Amino acid sequence: MKNIVTLEEANAGAIYRPEPNDLWVNRLKMGQQQELLWARFEPGSKYRLHSHPYEQTSVIIQGRMELTVGEEVREVGPGDMWHALPNVPHGGEILGHEAVIFIDVYSPPSEGDTSSVTYYD
Repeated sequence: MKNIVTLEEANAGAIYRPEPNDLWVNRLKMGQQQELLWARFEPGSKYRLHSHPYEQTSVIIQGRMELTVGEEVREVGPGDMWHALPNVPHGGEILGHEAVIFIDVYSPPSEGDTSSVTYYD
């Protein structure tokens, strides 16, 4: 994968994953210390409450959702950011009629291993 990725390229390279989260995803870059990922949730879907053993920092670029990170719950939209430490539950409910797209950075990289993800609902 290139070192510079446009939003159009991220959208075009996305793969639909109906389980366990019903989302479109594109692993954009796997580095030695971090991973860059693009995710899209359609209106009416849910970003399931979950945790994993790596840190996650995210920026929402489209849509709105009610986001939970640990004990904090807020409505977020384009330009808003969040950070979840390892093993801290996080997830959200998609709001409105627009898909939610956000960019995640995982550290260390998940390397696509979903077996370490715990779901709470």
